[in-house]
Amino acid sequence: MPIILCGDWNGSKRGQVYKFLRSQGFVSSYDTAHQYSDSEEDAHKWVSHRNHRGNICGVDFIWLLNPDKCRKPLKTSWNEAVFGIMKYLLLQVASLPEENAFALLKADSSDDRITYSSFCQALCQLGMVHPDRVNSEEMEDLWSEVDHDGNGAVDYKEFQRCIWSPKCYNQEEEDDTEIDVAEGSIVTFEPNDETFGFTVKEAVLFPPEVEKGMWPENYSLSDHAPLTVVFSPVRMPCSPRTPQHP
Repeated sequence: MPIILCGDWNGSKRGQVYKFLRSQGFVSSYDTAHQYSDSEEDAHKWVSHRNHRGNICGVDFIWLLNPDKCRKPLKTSWNEAVFGIMKYLLLQVASLPEENAFALLKADSSDDRITYSSFCQALCQLGMVHPDRVNSEEMEDLWSEVDHDGNGAVDYKEFQRCIWSPKCYNQEEEDDTEIDVAEGSIVTFEPNDETFGFTVKEAVLFPPEVEKGMWPENYSLSDHAPLTVVFSPVRMPCSPRTPQHP
């Protein structure tokens, strides 16, 4: 069945929450209705919030996930989101360029590689380690992801691949990947298997000025612009899904 998520997501189209939901197959209903892409050019076409500092941004979304969408494994998307937050903290908060960020992560390592202990230490320094944030088990998962060759240390290329320039490497891997499907690992459907989903018929923000990226000074109803979306039911083929094992 389709899934709809609504609300103030406390982040724009450039944020990690947006990227995470997109990686899970969700689409922004408003952007779909107006044929806006994820590009930087379309990131400021509309706004929905004026914050306490007077800045305007688009943070209100009605997300749609149809059952015909294939999704990345949840753990993969979560790791990507955490690495994105790590890069933001290194670049924007600590004001560290790429080489200095790598130096922070490798700490006192003599062979110019990041060790697990220095990786954990850096996460602590960035304020990311907490029972309500990243716990010890999740740190091990993150380390397994960033230590791509599994040799117990992370070199500069692995650092770029997972943390600093993941888009470049992800595209290369998508182009070169051969899919190895183990028996019983994929749920398959017959070609005529169908389910129902939704298409976005209409999506409107109020007041109209916000649809042009402007916030009217005389609008005092709220600091958020209401978003209304009309969906139409539609039949669609089922999507094969990898089962989730406990």
